[in-house]
Amino acid sequence: MSTYDVDWRGYWAAAPTPFDRTGALDEGGFRELLRLYLRHGVHGVLVNGTTGEWFSQSGDERRQVAQIAVEELGGRIPVVIGCSSFKLDETVRLGQHAKEIGADGMLTTPPPYAVPTDRELLVFYQSVGDAVDLPLMVYNWPRGTNVTIGADLARKIAEIDNVVALKDSTADVGQFIRTLEAVHDKVRVFGAFISQSGLALLTGLGGHGTIDGGSLGSPFAVAFYEAVWRGDLVEAQAAATRYKALMERLIHPDWAGVFGSPQAQLKASMNLLGQPGGYPRRPYLPVDDPEALASLRAILSEAGLVPELVTAGAPDKG
Repeated sequence: MSTYDVDWRGYWAAAPTPFDRTGALDEGGFRELLRLYLRHGVHGVLVNGTTGEWFSQSGDERRQVAQIAVEELGGRIPVVIGCSSFKLDETVRLGQHAKEIGADGMLTTPPPYAVPTDRELLVFYQSVGDAVDLPLMVYNWPRGTNVTIGADLARKIAEIDNVVALKDSTADVGQFIRTLEAVHDKVRVFGAFISQSGLALLTGLGGHGTIDGGSLGSPFAVAFYEAVWRGDLVEAQAAATRYKALMERLIHPDWAGVFGSPQAQLKASMNLLGQPGGYPRRPYLPVDDPEALASLRAILSEAGLVPELVTAGAPDKG
């Protein structure tokens, strides 16, 4: 298996998992959200990632979310299932389930909290690849795992047979560029390309796409990648400018949210847009401060995402 065995590229949504006020999975809302992504024209979807709050779900819930995603999107756009876990055997079981239901691939971070060494991480990814016959996307997420998959380690991991892609969510731009240089011709690299500097990297050095929490910026990000593919760099630059202007008002450079935890802030923003964001699950708390909601409403409106926003900051369904 190689990077050429998958056609993963472009702008992907890392889907949140909508919960209701009681914390239960809102299956109807989730299905509605997945259909919304199709209407937005995103090029792929990741579920049960960081944005999907995998860490607050049971194994059965994670399998249910994965099953719904494949039912709604399978065969239309790539569906990759997040299988990160604290334990290798649980990651393998989730990956095997993803294979059974017909997902296009699986993703995993290094095991959170454990802080493995580079040698241990290499064996970890080799073990996952050996156990699950499915395209594997490696997820570098230093903010959530306290380890960094740097260029040297990424190069070694890229040699593992099932590894076809890298989602590199480092906040260190220099590190990202070094890793891109090391593996762009070996695996599909997803990262922060939607900017003027990112466009230069994408069209110069290489790269394949962006996986974005929640897809708030999809009107600009989808247009960005499709302009790049057409060779219309003027249009790509214009789309990147609008995307970056929105995201810089919502997300700090270290990926923290401006108005709350990223997942809670995302769901509040989606609810303001009339989208099925739902509620976050504890330990996260909803963004319900009136001033914060007013600021979010202004940011979304000024970005021109919709002509009118709904007035409530939380979904009506309970």
